[in-house]
Amino acid sequence: MDPQQQAAKEAADFVTKFNDIILFPTITLLSAVAFLVFVWGCVEYFIGAANESKRQEGVKHITYGIIGLVVMVSAYAILAIATATFALDDELECANNPTAAQCTNVFKIPDGGGGPVVPNSGGGGGPVVPGGGGGGGPVVP
Repeated sequence: MDPQQQAAKEAADFVTKFNDIILFPTITLLSAVAFLVFVWGCVEYFIGAANESKRQEGVKHITYGIIGLVVMVSAYAILAIATATFALDDELECANNPTAAQCTNVFKIPDGGGGPVVPNSGGGGGPVVPGGGGGGGPVVP
């Protein structure tokens, strides 16, 4: 296994572990907490129907629970939109299953075809842009 494939495998493993251990459980936990706050507010509202202050407390918890649920759904939607916008769908799917057929070149680093840039030649040592035909390397004095 060459270093590039090893790096791609390690990156895929990291993304998978990050999603499974941190990101998705955090979203799930916070969504569950928001839902429980909503349910508790409903219980407070119905139990304290005769008491105005208890009903207000219940309404406050219901409102906070709904806001929390909206925030968590929005966070998930923003992540989904960002992955679709930056064309990370394949990377995320391949991070979960790197052996899939469409994953052969997903983590492959493109060859920029650049080399050392000679000063005062009008070139720059900028980043390699995929499909851009080269980017260059370090500036050689």
